[in-house]
Amino acid sequence: MNTKNFSEEFKIQAVKQVTEKGHSIASVAERLYIPSNSFYT
Repeated sequence: MNTKNFSEEFKIQAVKQVTEKGHSIASVAERLYIPSNSFYT
C-alpha cells in the first residue's frame, strides 16, 4: 500500500479550501493529487 504523510499545515490548508472557500472535496483532491477519501480520515 502506498501511503503519504502530509504536514499538519498542508492538511489544514486543504480542509480550509473546502470549509471556508466552498470548493468541493473532489475538486480540491484532484488539484492536490490526493484521494478524496483522505478528507474523511
